[in-house]
Amino acid sequence: MRTYEVIYIVHPDLDDSSFKHINDQVQSAIKDSGGKISKADIWGKRKMAYPIRKQKDGLYVLLYTEMDPAFCTELERQLRLQESVMRFQIIATDEDET
Repeated sequence: MRTYEVIYIVHPDLDDSSFKHINDQVQSAIKDSGGKISKADIWGKRKMAYPIRKQKDGLYVLLYTEMDPAFCTELERQLRLQESVMRFQIIATDEDET
């Protein structure tokens, strides 16, 4: 298990229930793979540095997680399939334990 920061930007026009549903899907995917979420930080609506899909704002979410490195590829695939997720990034925060 390695620690990661998972950050994603969701389309700003989603209602609260849809936004919560996406967050629940991402968090349950991580937990179902055997990972755990140490902190979920929802930043809310913020102005982006440049427009993405003609949107100037986005709903930001930052997750501090521990998960298997092999699951990162699957999580990326799942985030790409979400139409309302405009951008995402997964960053390993520690060195490989060997």
